[in-house]
Amino acid sequence: MIRSLLSSGCLARIGHTMLTGGMTLVLFLHDTDLYHPQNEWIHLKPLLFVMAVLCSVGLYFAVSLMDPGYVLSESEDKTFFDHETSALTPGTVRMRRCGYCMLKQPMRARHCKSCNHCVRRYDHHCPWIENCVGEKNHRSFMLYLTVKLVVLLWAFHLAWSGFHYEVTWSDWLRINVFLLLAFILITICTAVVGLLLACHLYLISSNFTTWEFMSYNRISYLKQCDLNSNPFDRGIVWNLWNFFCTHGHVTWEWVYLGNTYNMDNTV
Repeated sequence: MIRSLLSSGCLARIGHTMLTGGMTLVLFLHDTDLYHPQNEWIHLKPLLFVMAVLCSVGLYFAVSLMDPGYVLSESEDKTFFDHETSALTPGTVRMRRCGYCMLKQPMRARHCKSCNHCVRRYDHHCPWIENCVGEKNHRSFMLYLTVKLVVLLWAFHLAWSGFHYEVTWSDWLRINVFLLLAFILITICTAVVGLLLACHLYLISSNFTTWEFMSYNRISYLKQCDLNSNPFDRGIVWNLWNFFCTHGHVTWEWVYLGNTYNMDNTV
């Protein structure tokens, strides 16, 4: 019981919840734009802000705890591979056997040592959610980043509105020290989440994963291609449509060889 409470995943989730709750509490305890006495809907803005914060926390736990797309058996994949040669040839794909879990990996999958599983369309292992981002939770991860960015931008505005003029710097700092710390943390988190969201949107529009983009020259099915000829790229609109609007397993071997999407909707 104690070991499970002290696990990295549990500590990350507790830390996220406490940090979010602490910054929200600071914004409520200071004279920010959350309240406008002249407005008859005085409680509407605080209620909406709390709901937005709770939504972001709920999405965080959903992405953190859900299956990112673990490869559980070889029978799930209907792929074509060549037993006699190690090279990729037209109509055949050589599947790599994972050296850790001993399963044959579908294309774009990778073994995560932290999760001890192979993950379909592996993007990266995120220490903040203490979970992999893969085929099943990548869309949810993007939704979480979007909602989180909206909440942080709103919190940034509220924190800035809470600073008021004082006669001396010492008086100002004494009154606003906690708000100042919250403002600094909100600014840093806003910049990080904004950059992360922008990077992921760029990679999704190019049909790259973070792992593929960072390790292009070391991945067997990509190292023979140059960076401008991604075999999975079907154009920005089609890439975004397939990422956000399709569900189920994509047989990436078919995409790689035949330029068509073969969907298996049994998840």
